[in-house]
Amino acid sequence: MDICDVISVEDVVLDLRPEGKTRLLKELSVLASRRIGVQAGEIVSVLSTREKLGSTGLGLGVAIPHAKMHGLQRPFGLLARLQARCPFEAIDGQDVDIAVLLLMPEASPQEHLNVLAKIARLLRDETAVARLRGAADAESLHGVLAEGRHAALA
Repeated sequence: MDICDVISVEDVVLDLRPEGKTRLLKELSVLASRRIGVQAGEIVSVLSTREKLGSTGLGLGVAIPHAKMHGLQRPFGLLARLQARCPFEAIDGQDVDIAVLLLMPEASPQEHLNVLAKIARLLRDETAVARLRGAADAESLHGVLAEGRHAALA
């Protein structure tokens, strides 16, 4: 399974303005809810439960909030570039301005779980993250994912 199988151009969002981690998770959940037909409150709940295990803030201003969801048939992802950084309790203490929401089916096969690893590898690449920050529009941001997926497969 490929990153672009999980995150489409329609699932790229620019200029969110959350004031903090909780608000960011809520905003991402509302956006995801509209795309996958699951109640936003249910999404917030699984994400918050996952965050209690440890922050999904990777560092370098990037977070990958993720969780498994009951009833979801296939992985769903959403890429958000924030207008300004917001606190996220990342492992390096830096605030976040790039967030990739990833929701996985509850009984995810290994193939689905590998998507998280691919996204994480891509978002640890400082050049790829700089390109995401500099992209002009959703199509350009998605293009960085499309180009980076090959490197993430390695």
